Amino acid sequence: MKKFNFLENISDEKDFEIFEKVLEDKNVRIERIVSFGQTSPSNYWYDQDENEFVIVLEGEGRILFENKKEISLKKGDSIFIEAHKKHRVTFTENKTIWFALFY
Repeated sequence: MKKFNFLENISDEKDFEIFEKVLEDKNVRIERIVSFGQTSPSNYWYDQDENEFVIVLEGEGRILFENKKEISLKKGDSIFIEAHKKHRVTFTENKTIWFALFY
């Protein structure tokens, strides 16, 4: 058994978004993503093969979908993103901590 706190032991390096795998097996992956104001490039869309469930643990962010619908997320908010639902991050507060479950 390994203990992991999503809100602690975060690098001070703010030039890059941090992606950390917390758990992974053949059907599921859990990541902690820490953003420091980073966004997706304006010409880039995530187009993932897996479903994603995201919770904002700290901070705020916005996700834009290809259909032009934008969702704002604040601390405690969650969203389910179906596989191949094209999206990108248009805003993150300095510091935003995401819990991401891929399955």
